[in-house]
Formats: sequence, C-alpha cells, structure tokens
Amino acid sequence: MHQESLFAQGNPQATPLANRVRPTTLDEFVGQQHLIGSHRVLRELIENDQLSSLIFWGPPGVGKTTLAEIIARQTKAHFVTFSAVTASIKDIRKIMQEAEQNREYGERTICFIDEIHRFNKAQQDAFLPFVERGSIILIGATTENPSFEINSALLSRCKVFVLKSLTTANLEEVITRALHHPNGFPNLDVQCQPAAIHLIAQSANGDARVALNTLEMAVLNGERAGKKVAITESNLNQLINTKSLRYDKHDEEHYNIISALHKSMRNSDVDAAIYWCSRMLDGGEDPLYIARRLVRFASEDIGLADTNALNVAINTFQACQFLGMPECDVHLTECVIYLACAPKSNAVYTARQRAKKVIKKTGNLPVPLQIRNAPTKLMADLGYGKGYQYAHDQKDKLTNMTTIPPEIAGEKFYQPTDQGRESRFKARIEQIKRWHEEHPSE
Repeated sequence: MHQESLFAQGNPQATPLANRVRPTTLDEFVGQQHLIGSHRVLRELIENDQLSSLIFWGPPGVGKTTLAEIIARQTKAHFVTFSAVTASIKDIRKIMQEAEQNREYGERTICFIDEIHRFNKAQQDAFLPFVERGSIILIGATTENPSFEINSALLSRCKVFVLKSLTTANLEEVITRALHHPNGFPNLDVQCQPAAIHLIAQSANGDARVALNTLEMAVLNGERAGKKVAITESNLNQLINTKSLRYDKHDEEHYNIISALHKSMRNSDVDAAIYWCSRMLDGGEDPLYIARRLVRFASEDIGLADTNALNVAINTFQACQFLGMPECDVHLTECVIYLACAPKSNAVYTARQRAKKVIKKTGNLPVPLQIRNAPTKLMADLGYGKGYQYAHDQKDKLTNMTTIPPEIAGEKFYQPTDQGRESRFKARIEQIKRWHEEHPSE
C-alpha cells in the first residue's frame, strides 16, 4: 500500500525542509559571524556589491550555497550556476563568451560553482582567462582544501573565506527558526520541547542540513493527533543512533587528525592523544596505518630518551596484525598512552636531518682507506685497510683511528639531550670524547 508523505498533502512538489526554510538575507543567516557579523569584510562586500572572485571553504551544511544564493539576490550582476557533473568545456566557454559580451554592455556576471573541487583541471582552466580579464566574478564552494583541489593560477585570483562548523547553539537556532518558518510545516502544529531541539542539534555534528533532515523525519514519525505533531526524545532516539563522524581516510581530515594525534603525543597530552586516536578508529581508519605512525613517532619524537618506546610500538603493530579491529583498539590506546607519557627527544630525528644536509652539500666523499676492506691483493697494494685498528684488541675497546671523511671531520650530528635514558648516551659520548682527548691520533 502506498503511504503518502505528510509533506506532499496539498503540495506534490514539496522540497526538502532545508530548501523550504533557506535564509534569503544575511540577517536570517545563522553562524559564520567571523565573516558576516557587523562590519565584517564579507558582509561589507556583499552589502556594498563589491565582490571579487572568491572561494567558500568549509564542511558540509554550514551555509556555503546559502551565502551564494543571498549574493544572487542582493547583487546587481547576472547570476549563473555550474554543475561539475554536467558542465562541459563547451558549455563553460559559451557562457563565458556571453559574460564577455555582457561586460561590454556594463553588466557583470557572477558564476557560482558548487563543489568546485569536482571540476577537473581542464574545466577549471576554462574559467581562468575570464576571471583574469574580469569578465566574470567566480564564486566557488568546496568542502576540500582549495590548496590541493583548485588550480594554483585560479586560486591565486580568488579570496578564500573559511566557514566553520556550526555550534550546537547555532543549530538550535536553525531548528527553532524552521519550526516557526511559514514554509516549514505550514499545515501542522509541531510541538518540540527544548530538550528535543538540543538533541537534534547535538547529533547533527555542526551540519545544518543534517539537523533539518532529522527534524523533518522526526515530524514525519512524531506522535500525531489531528494537525498536532509532538516530537519526543524517545522518538528521536530511534532516529539518532550516533553522530556522523566527519572523517575521510583519503582527504584532508585524515591528515588533520593524524597530525593532531602526533602533536598531542609530542606535547605529552595523554587525553588529547587518546581522543584523536579514537576519532580515527571510530571514523574507520585502518588500525595498521595508525600503528605505523606510532612506530615512526617512537623514534622521531622519543628516540633514545626511552629505548623501550620502539619495542612497544612494534609490539602494537604486530598485535594489530594478529587481532585486527575491533579488538586491537585497546592495544593502540595503550601504545598511545605510553608514547604520550614517555620522555621526549628529537635528537635522533635531528641527527638524521643534519646528516642529510651535510651529504647534500658535500656529495660522495670517499671512504677513508683505513676502514675499507681489502679482499684482493691489488686492493691491499693500493692501501685498502692499511692502518686499520681493531677496537676489540684494545683495553678500552676504543682506538684513535679516523673513521669519518677528513672533509667533514668535527661534524656533530647527534646531540643527545638530558631527557630520560638519553642522558646515559650523552654521558657515554662525553666519556668517549674525553678518551680521544687523552689519546690523540698520531
């Protein structure tokens, strides 16, 4: 049996709630006050109709398209939109030529491209000459980092505005406005308690579209008596199981969160490190990827300050291989806690970087003859191995033989700290240094 939607009654062409209640002015717009608050730059540009090409970058459901539509209503320019899916190079060039003609008559053209990151390089290049000449004002909206997804030539001619996730308070305001909006639920008396509004807002994870879709479903499934619909927390709990985590294993958020994990451990912030590790796991990240990063961290940020850190990380990697998710989550958490609490030293990492720099500068320096092997008579006759001193034959297990190319004699790559067990290595290096001072080479 076909069941008709509540929202189709009397309006077969009903659109989603998010579209029905979309703000049409900046005063109705919720959030992004750092951009459109009083006397903020974007608000001034829009209200004074002084826009240049720009990019709106932010997560889903924060108002990128809505801002573009508000601009369309307030600007005096001709407004056209493009779809990355359907727009061909031919279509783009045709409209660009029309924009060029309109410019000659004194009319500006604003081109709005939603999800501009989906345009390929050729499509983006097609806009470039017209943006350069000022034939069009380009407005792009993207959820991806424009530094990676938009051609540098095009990006350099656009002002990037970063939109932030909406707060729970922002979303509560969005929901409340939708409940009272004349196009929201015009034929219904929707009763929604503040606790229910808060629950919807909290579950939307900063996304107004998700919040409004949840509200619409809640009204559809609410307790109905005539035209009255009551939204209860119990009904909402059936619709809302958990927040939708914003985490893409292949895009920017992936790198943002692994960076957050590294820097939290480096800062010895145990709770933050646990949180970011859990965010990755709950977002579906491969546990072996996390484990590999922990192995790297153990040497890069701890090194010889705690010689057990690498063992713990390797053991964790093997445990993840053996068990997999979800069981290996506790092993990763244990390792993260250990690494966050361990004494920190980047001396090993710094030593490697210094050596790379010297090698790049000095090139392929020859190995000193005394430490070359001489497996043939010819090589021995050429002096290979001549003057070699076998350390195990010496009382202190040390010799005054030179083992570094003379061109870089005196270079100190490893500079141990006093952190944790690294102080032992520092003391040993000082002991070796004193021995050489007492036993100079002949």
